[in-house]
Amino acid sequence: MNSKDSPRRIRFQLAISAEKYLAFYQGVARDILVRSEDNKSIRFPAGAIRSFLTHEGIFGTFEIQFDENNKLIRVIQINAE
Repeated sequence: MNSKDSPRRIRFQLAISAEKYLAFYQGVARDILVRSEDNKSIRFPAGAIRSFLTHEGIFGTFEIQFDENNKLIRVIQINAE
């Protein structure tokens, strides 16, 4: 596998309360906009992080992976806060 085939990765911090995420869950808002650790703006579908939702919300350091066409592959949680 060459570097062109490997996913691109960007890390970011996220702190969304359960109440705030409810707006995404109800469809009022669809996308999450975050600033990466290297200061890039990233927008992705809120559904990509739904599996990380707890009663408190979604908190921690995450990594978004996408292909060469900027298509989302997955979001993984690096650590929880």
